[in-house]
Amino acid sequence: MTAQPVPEVLKKPGLGRVLHDTKYVFWREMLLPLRDPFSLVFSLLQPLVFLGLFGPLLGSAVGAPAFGGQSTLQWFLPGVVVMIALFGTSMTGSNLQYELMTGSYERILATPLSRSSLMIGRALKEWAPLVVQGLLIALVCIPFGFVFHPLHVLFGLVVLGIFGIGLGALSYSLALVSQNKEWIFWGVQQTLLFPLMILSGIMLPIEAGPGWMKVASQFNPLTYLVNAERELFAGNVGADTLLGLIAAAVTAAVGLVVGVRAINRNIS
Repeated sequence: MTAQPVPEVLKKPGLGRVLHDTKYVFWREMLLPLRDPFSLVFSLLQPLVFLGLFGPLLGSAVGAPAFGGQSTLQWFLPGVVVMIALFGTSMTGSNLQYELMTGSYERILATPLSRSSLMIGRALKEWAPLVVQGLLIALVCIPFGFVFHPLHVLFGLVVLGIFGIGLGALSYSLALVSQNKEWIFWGVQQTLLFPLMILSGIMLPIEAGPGWMKVASQFNPLTYLVNAERELFAGNVGADTLLGLIAAAVTAAVGLVVGVRAINRNIS
């Protein structure tokens, strides 16, 4: 029997191989929501309801000075977009747990896909609908006083995508560590998610809180991401944008390192 030649793509080292494999993982993950468009429509309605019900209360409860001179909607909408990304990418591991139970994850590991692409592709699957959601929400809010800066908003969504890769990889790692014990995954995820959200100022200005919260927020990477999104959605690029980009890049790097090690440990 003549040995079959190894496909050229499998010989690609480094970034080229990761990008190629990520494309296939991303498309595999995207097939599920594309076959069930109702879930995408429902996920779009949730932030709109949140903006419509919570936004009007925010200005009267906190006061305009807390928003740094911006309108309530201009300040609050970027936080909602970050919240959507946070919930989506932090739950990446829940889909993995289902695959672990059904055995499909082992079949994926048997393929020559790079380990990093398994996490990047899944995280990008959560980020892709976010781009559409973020743009649609921004357009819907224009008649209500939101000033839309398309290039700045697009760049903000790219920064969110970088952050989402890292957070998705960490969620992936948590699912591997807690496999066969779903309650551990959800317990850790929920325990960490809400303190990170509150201390980042997503829902309420952190400046309105006590001193200890302001200090704690400085150690929260999500704080810098939220500040960057608010600066970009306001049509500006400055120090907050740079700090947010650095926080997103560091999160992505840490998440990928931890995730690859978790996969290798799981199959060893």
